[in-house]
Order: sequence, then structure tokens, then C-alpha cells
Amino acid sequence: MPTDRENDRRTITYTAEGPALVEGPLEVKTADGRTLHCDRWVVALCLCRRSSIYPLCDTSHRKRRRTPE
Repeated sequence: MPTDRENDRRTITYTAEGPALVEGPLEVKTADGRTLHCDRWVVALCLCRRSSIYPLCDTSHRKRRRTPE
């Protein structure tokens, strides 16, 4: 069955101080070989590696503020 390439595309939005937001649903394959099935409309992927549920974001980045350069 042919697929519609335009509808197969996902949008990833990088936020200034937080996670990458990915349009779902999607599967995330981790470095250790696990596959996470995410059924939400938007999935937040951790970029700071502070999340206790990494690679998903748990908003741990909010606890630490960056110092101005």
C-alpha cells in the first residue's frame, strides 16, 4: 500500500530553554535498544539529560536556570 509522504512527516520544534517537541504519535528508539511507544499528540524529548524519565522530558530543566553570558 503506497504511503502519502507528506502525511508521514513529523515536525520537531526546538524550544529555547527546554525540550524538543515532536508531533506524535511516535516511537523512540533509545541507545540501549529499548523502544518507547508514545501515543500523545506532542511528545517532549529531553535535551538537557536531567530528566528522571530520559529520553522523555519531566521538566527537570526548570529547576536549574542558566546564568547570563
